[in-house]
Amino acid sequence: MFAKSTSTVSRIPTAIWVLGFVSMLMDISSELVHSLLPVFLVAGLGASALTVGMIEGVAEATALIVKVFSGTLSDYLGRRKGLAVLGYSLGAISKPLFAIASSAGLVFFARFVDRIGKGIRGAPRDALVAELAPPTMRGAAFGLRQSLDTVGAFCGPLLAIALMLLWSNDFRAVFWFAVIPGALAVALLVIGVREPARRPSIVRVNPIQWAQLRRLSGAYWWVVAIGAAVSLARFSEAFLILRAEQTGLALAWVPLVLVAMNIVYALSAYPFGRLSDTVSKSKLLAFGLVVLISADLVLAFATSWNVVFAGVALWGLSLGITQGLFANMVASAAPQELLGTAFGFFNLFSGLAMLIANVVAGLLWDQLGAPVTFYFGAVFSALALILVTIAARRSAFRDKDQ
Repeated sequence: MFAKSTSTVSRIPTAIWVLGFVSMLMDISSELVHSLLPVFLVAGLGASALTVGMIEGVAEATALIVKVFSGTLSDYLGRRKGLAVLGYSLGAISKPLFAIASSAGLVFFARFVDRIGKGIRGAPRDALVAELAPPTMRGAAFGLRQSLDTVGAFCGPLLAIALMLLWSNDFRAVFWFAVIPGALAVALLVIGVREPARRPSIVRVNPIQWAQLRRLSGAYWWVVAIGAAVSLARFSEAFLILRAEQTGLALAWVPLVLVAMNIVYALSAYPFGRLSDTVSKSKLLAFGLVVLISADLVLAFATSWNVVFAGVALWGLSLGITQGLFANMVASAAPQELLGTAFGFFNLFSGLAMLIANVVAGLLWDQLGAPVTFYFGAVFSALALILVTIAARRSAFRDKDQ
């Protein structure tokens, strides 16, 4: 089995590896900021948990909603790379804004710009991965890209800890440092990825018209519905950071929350992505939701930071199981010429759900306390699990690529 897995990795196209390293560098840049941002807002700028929830909710929802337009545009143009470059560039440009922010308003604007960039690049990049990877290796390709992305997501917080200790908790100096890996990500994408030629048989049409949208199957819309339900259950990791700080973790060590989560995420994303090519997708997704429910319950009952870390590890495992799996399910259910649109609409509905989830989580945190916030997540995870069960019984989506 190990030899087979190694063989699969070696056959993944070089451009997908490069896209993975681009994601890794941008995540290092982003997580240098995001691992400190909730505490910077609350302790440094005096913001409330509701404000943190609203900023995170609007920012993350913006990223997911913008994906529908960038994905559709990439389908219409038949080109993906240019939009990906634009999106990564906006992410890099946003980093100095965090360093100069003196109010929650400017932090909100910086997050907004950063997440617009993420939204612009997300669907075209995912569609590009789907086009570059052989159909029988899509799960492995998405898992590999996600694993490399997540390596950046735990290296960023580790670097944030080192720099906070080195620079005596100087948030702004750390935010300035984040500019460097962001710029390197853009340069690597421009130089290292060559987009496949547009197929002559593909005729340029507007993907957002009824005749085209009807080609998105019922199986696809089941995936969209389940993805939105999971987004309601999985609010921003900012609340994981606040939970650890609330239970006594020292300020400089708060980024360890994202380190722990993303180590588990990185180690699990490729194996579970590879597994999604060969086993029942509905059963794998159900397992991921059971893990998420467990994470929420552990975080709800936690009274010390070490118990919080156990919940955070389970949260990371649920991400590793489900994120690449959802990408594989979308790619399997949509026509190739509508891949960007399919990823875009999937993320549109997930984004709206995430906006609601973060605002509600912030309100619950402020009014009823942290445990209720995580009970809320567990309830919606259970509802998503019910949807998966119904879809599986109706054979509403393909469990295996044929």
